[in-house]
Amino acid sequence: MFSRVKIKELLANYTIGQEVTVMGWVRTFRNNQFIALNDGSVLTNLQVVVDFENTDPELLKKITTGAAIKAVGEVIASQGKGQAIEVKARLVEVLGVCDPEVYPLQPKKHSLEFLREIAHLRFRTNTFSAVFRVRHHLAMAIHQFFHEKGFVYMHSPIVTGSDAEGAGEMFRVTTLPLDKLPKTESGDIDFKKDFFGKSTNLTVSGQLEAELAALALSEVYTFGPTFRAENSNTSRHLAEFWMIEPEVAFADLKDNMDLAEGLLKYCLNHVMEFCKEDLEFLETRLLEEEKQKPQNERSDMALRDKLRFCLSNPFQRLTYTEAIDILKNSTPNKKGKFQYPIEAWGADLQSEHERYLVEKHFGKPVILTDYPKQIKAFYMRLNEDNNTVRAMDILFPGIGEIVGGSQREERLDVLMARMEEMHIPLEEMQWFLDTRRFGTCPHAGFGLGFERLVLFVTGMTNIRDVIPFPRFPGSAEF
Repeated sequence: MFSRVKIKELLANYTIGQEVTVMGWVRTFRNNQFIALNDGSVLTNLQVVVDFENTDPELLKKITTGAAIKAVGEVIASQGKGQAIEVKARLVEVLGVCDPEVYPLQPKKHSLEFLREIAHLRFRTNTFSAVFRVRHHLAMAIHQFFHEKGFVYMHSPIVTGSDAEGAGEMFRVTTLPLDKLPKTESGDIDFKKDFFGKSTNLTVSGQLEAELAALALSEVYTFGPTFRAENSNTSRHLAEFWMIEPEVAFADLKDNMDLAEGLLKYCLNHVMEFCKEDLEFLETRLLEEEKQKPQNERSDMALRDKLRFCLSNPFQRLTYTEAIDILKNSTPNKKGKFQYPIEAWGADLQSEHERYLVEKHFGKPVILTDYPKQIKAFYMRLNEDNNTVRAMDILFPGIGEIVGGSQREERLDVLMARMEEMHIPLEEMQWFLDTRRFGTCPHAGFGLGFERLVLFVTGMTNIRDVIPFPRFPGSAEF
């Protein structure tokens, strides 16, 4: 099996006349002679030419769309258009048959909604093979970026006893019998009899654990799955998604913004260099999709132009207060076009507000800072005005918020006061408070939603289409 040549390698480096072994899945089989073969290594199919006059008719019947085959033959210059080479097969072996009567992926256009119903097979389509190759390259770029800067990759726990966000929307982890839960004398569930001896959940963030490591190793990052039990069925939310969360000691809010902008630009540059064919295909797909939309709902820029635009422009930085003034005085707000009108300072910005700032007012990515403390988490550093915190959100066109972060509150007394104010149990968080008792220092970090980054780069419009097996309310297939 290991003697096979990947199609990507063969197309990039071939010698006319060499004998090769290729394996993959049949996309189409025309005239009992021409096989379009794809092995997932590249978007382009390889044409394999069969000598049908000297091939067993029963074998030819088995070469159907979706079948897995092995072909051995000579690399020759192609006589057809759109390809430099093809393989003239002297041997074809069907490794796995595929009944065309029941195989759902026939050579025709399928809707994304239909493909979500068969997520176990959608990797075989051009769209999803391109999306997941881009996803791979983005993940590699993230690791390379932090590795080159000397960060330590830390694996934060998935099962945790803390709620980093203080939101309470968490999935419970338990081995207790649900039909006969043990109770305490007061009637509460007795979690002392559970596996961990306490109430535990799936993590919503690796941030708090990353802070512990950063206050010893200086620069760390996590990259792993996180979970939110939010009953949300939007095209922007998942119950299980991946987060990148760096934490940096001896850093302030400006350092944090610089790091986040640098990471995003590094990732965009990486895929522009290594995913050219896939991005070109996804751009064409998006243009075709947008032809069905009204003119005012179409993107102002083609996919790759949008990526280049984010690369070539410094991100606009402004405070929440400045953003509120812009939004209050905007035409959509004055004419009642916003679903959530901006009336006063303190409003929690919605996606429509974020997209207005990015797409209409500034025309480039935006970093908002210094939010009201009431709408942000307990661990964000309180500003001298006692009303705002040193938070930052990065907003991207078409996506809205893609990064959320802050300078962390390193002052023990201020942090404890904020935790009490927001009803965060101090006794359960002593391990976290210890970092402020023993050698505290200014530090900062952020969270980047990986799927939102993939969504932006690929031009897909639903977040369920950029993760292999999406988890959302009512769905935990595969």
